[in-house]
Amino acid sequence: MMSSNRQRPVVAALLATTMIAGLSAVPAYAQQSAPAPAAPPVAAPAAAPAGTVRSLTVSGQQRLEPDTVLSYTKLRLGQPFTQESLDQALRDLYETELFADVQIRNDNGALTIEVKENPVINRIVLEGNKRLKEEKIRPEIKLAPRQIYTRSKVRADVARIIELYRRQGRFAATVEPKMVQLDQNRVDIVFEISEGPKSKVRQINIIGNEKFGDGELRSQMVTKQSRWFRIFSSGTSYDPDRLAYDQQKLRQFYLTEGYADFRVTSAVAELTPDKQDFIITYVVEEGDRYKFGDVKVESDIRDLSGDSLTKMLPMKKGAWYNAKQVEDTVDTLSETAGLFGYAFADVQPDFQRDKDTLTMGINFRIANAPRVYVERVDINGNTLTQDKVVRREFRLAEGDAFNSFLVKRSKDRINSLGFFQEKLEVEQKPGSAPDRIVLETNVQEKSTGELSLSAGFSSLERFIVSASITQRNFRGKGQELRTSVNWSSYSKSVELGFTEPYFMDKNIALGGDIYRRDLNSFRYLNNNDRDTTYEQTTTGFQIRAGVPITEYMSLALRYSLNLDDVTLDKDTYYSDPDGSGPLESQCDPLLAGRYLCDAIGKRTTSSIGYSLIYDTRDNRIRPTRGHNIVLSQDFAGLGGSVKYVRTRLNGSKYWPLGGGFIFSLSGEGGYIHSLEGERRDASGDLVDKVRLTDRFFLGEPQIRGFDIRGIGPRVKRFYLTKDADGNYVRGSGSNSVSDDALGGKIYYMARAEVEIPLGSGAREMGLRPSIFVDAGAVAGLKNPSVISHSPGVCANNTTGARTPAVSDGVCPGDNITDPTQNTHSLLIGPFEEEYLGDTLKPRVSVGFGVNWNSPFGPFRIDIAKALLKEPGDDTKLITFNVGTQF
Repeated sequence: MMSSNRQRPVVAALLATTMIAGLSAVPAYAQQSAPAPAAPPVAAPAAAPAGTVRSLTVSGQQRLEPDTVLSYTKLRLGQPFTQESLDQALRDLYETELFADVQIRNDNGALTIEVKENPVINRIVLEGNKRLKEEKIRPEIKLAPRQIYTRSKVRADVARIIELYRRQGRFAATVEPKMVQLDQNRVDIVFEISEGPKSKVRQINIIGNEKFGDGELRSQMVTKQSRWFRIFSSGTSYDPDRLAYDQQKLRQFYLTEGYADFRVTSAVAELTPDKQDFIITYVVEEGDRYKFGDVKVESDIRDLSGDSLTKMLPMKKGAWYNAKQVEDTVDTLSETAGLFGYAFADVQPDFQRDKDTLTMGINFRIANAPRVYVERVDINGNTLTQDKVVRREFRLAEGDAFNSFLVKRSKDRINSLGFFQEKLEVEQKPGSAPDRIVLETNVQEKSTGELSLSAGFSSLERFIVSASITQRNFRGKGQELRTSVNWSSYSKSVELGFTEPYFMDKNIALGGDIYRRDLNSFRYLNNNDRDTTYEQTTTGFQIRAGVPITEYMSLALRYSLNLDDVTLDKDTYYSDPDGSGPLESQCDPLLAGRYLCDAIGKRTTSSIGYSLIYDTRDNRIRPTRGHNIVLSQDFAGLGGSVKYVRTRLNGSKYWPLGGGFIFSLSGEGGYIHSLEGERRDASGDLVDKVRLTDRFFLGEPQIRGFDIRGIGPRVKRFYLTKDADGNYVRGSGSNSVSDDALGGKIYYMARAEVEIPLGSGAREMGLRPSIFVDAGAVAGLKNPSVISHSPGVCANNTTGARTPAVSDGVCPGDNITDPTQNTHSLLIGPFEEEYLGDTLKPRVSVGFGVNWNSPFGPFRIDIAKALLKEPGDDTKLITFNVGTQF
């Protein structure tokens, strides 16, 4: 009889910790409730050295048929067997990975194969995975319930899980598989995961650099050293793919500085002993620095003159060699050829390196190519958007001569729609003949419908609630349909709008809006507290139309009809001038000021206007280059009770600075001129022809660093108190001053801003910081009549009628000795007013702001310091706005 029984105690002890071992990164396997499967034993010496199989018996199997077990061996009834054939049978059975233990007994040719089948997996359990969710791990696991358990499959799954964590930068992650024995030879497989910290780059060493310092070279790399101030950067995590990319970045940097022979001889990433971080070491050879030699262009294309193109080359002989400049020149020459219809022009730079003089001569060769025509325009990927919506943005059609500039312009126009994912490209593919080209656009649609309810807090509006439904690609036709309801402490509005960009498939935009807006204007009492002044209700509609004039210029026309009703709180601002009884419907200038009394009333504004627009921006939503200029005028007086001409001019320009930085300059200005005759207030004084509600206002959010309506003409009312000597002085309490912004008839403002790129981690969080400088002013009013000193205002205790005090703070009929007998109460004490801020001197602020798509909704914070201001201006250091969608 041949058996491995003598080996069982030793084998079982060893296999208790080595059953699934085999991966260097995987800890030893631990069995919980069943002995570990044994490794294939060597058959014990048989009773006879050789013999004939007289019988074959299988025992111990549960799920497998005996014939199935025998089929895995080469033993056959009636055939001879040897010691080696028995050993081979054992190995064959273990290689099936169906058995935890196998023994072969030999009784004079009667062979009995005793097997213990591997268990069936009941379920797979993951424990300890927090950074990597189960839905990310389970698709990588090949083991599944109701499968036969095997050690090799477990080892493979452990390796896959560890690889997932390494892709996440967690090289210290370990996975320990455990088996829980159940009845009926079933097991649960538990993967205990220790995720460990994310592996960072502790240090980047550079060896061999003499011309540039380590810091300057590290700044060229995407990978950064882990430091506390880079908590939002994903570049501090180790990534093998970035290691190769950084080598290319180093080479690119040296090549732009003239070191044409530069190379990275080695790049090694070593894991620290604690397996927490990596240390990366680059060994470089800088080589010699080259200058440009003779540079020229040779063209085989008849329409392109090599001599003319040579004069346009940016590089000059004697300048330091710059490989990036060479690449850009190749692209420029290819685009130039494309402007003449040669889409497949081949531009090859021929380098002549002279190591003696350290010069690099370049001959740009433009090979002959046929003029190309557009054979077909293909649009793929648009499931909702109709083909015509994309095609009408193309500046080229089938049969047109190819033009690379018009291809780029088409791409910019399609991107500006905002219907598709960014980085859309128009691919150029060969057509059915050498002079034919196919323009293929592969779009990936994004959501264009928005249904949102939002609530938030703003430093401008305080508590805000809004609901809106917007579809920017209604019915897939590029139409925009929107409706919104907004409510805050100081404003309420309901709006409905629709825009058809191509009316009846003609290049004519047509749209309209209807709206109702309620505004509670306010003034500051002490730069913190607010006091409602007038309430303005506007109900109206607008009809718009737009037509293109040229590729970049368009004309927009509009007609608006607004019904305005401006009111004041009678209990606060009205008085009974003759003191005869209940309050009369008459605004009191002592209480409200003549500027507010003049604003109240109902009026109708019927206006027609136009805008002349010149727009070359590459993207109207998030531009990176180009400029936009808009001239607008509105004429009120086509019926209605308000007559004026309002003119505005604004413009902006964008420059990409490289590295993701975007610099922009913008400015605007406006003037409103009344067409009405002289107007007088209730006191008979002349007032400004342009009403308060039609004027321009500046401050937050137009110019950061100043409060809402914090710039420009205003009346400040200072309330007086008596000092120790009995003299009236301006009070210092929280309610000692009120501030009323009056707006102006002329304004200007300008802004310079740089958007700062961040790492991919910050971009994923939606962080977009910028630094800016804002400037502007508003002025041009007729000086209002201000009160230099007033004795105050009294109210009749019985009727409520309000009358001026007879002297400083003394009401009519006051009994100084017995105040209980007085029939009047002092409503407002003595005060004086000043008119401030009516100047076009610039106000300037500088600051830093961040846009953040936070978990609570869009968040914007600006920190701005006013550098230049005028007396009366209201400044503000921090402004913010946050909301949430649900």
